[in-house]
Amino acid sequence: MNEMVEEILSSCKNDCKKAVDHQIQEHLVVRAGRANPHILDKVTIDYYGVPTPIKNMASISVPEARILAINVWDQSQHKNVVKAITEANLGVNPNEDGKTIRLIFPALTEERRKEIVKQIKKIAEDTKVAIRNARRDAMDMIKDLQKDGEISEDEQKRYEDEIQKMINNYIGEVDANFDAKEKEIMEI
Repeated sequence: MNEMVEEILSSCKNDCKKAVDHQIQEHLVVRAGRANPHILDKVTIDYYGVPTPIKNMASISVPEARILAINVWDQSQHKNVVKAITEANLGVNPNEDGKTIRLIFPALTEERRKEIVKQIKKIAEDTKVAIRNARRDAMDMIKDLQKDGEISEDEQKRYEDEIQKMINNYIGEVDANFDAKEKEIMEI
């Protein structure tokens, strides 16, 4: 196989993998009715002038299915953590007793479940667009190689089929991730 073709296929595969990994990370942040520490991943606190994620300055545990408990190590930052969680608009208000911050997640209504499914459907569609863009870029590079005489038309067709097969696998993976998350959200 041509060295440039291998590089094109590898680059396309890496782009698709990154898109799927991003989808998985986005799914971790989506609240599905039970407590998930990853919902706090994007919440940062101004810790002595440095934006710091909560997980780097507190222990986060799940004592019950719908409760997150946050114990801040530096008690002088307790109020800042509460403020950051409130401002993050996670759909849950923090309860505090001076030592522990508790986030109690309410049971999801049917309407809210459908909204969340729409949200993850958009994430899946965005992921598919990123994968299709990677395919388009790879196909264009293969066509350019054929135009430049680096590969024959038969090789071009074979490589395009190979790229399409790879893309179909990644699209299937995106759909499987979506279906699993949708099932988790719609579960009562």
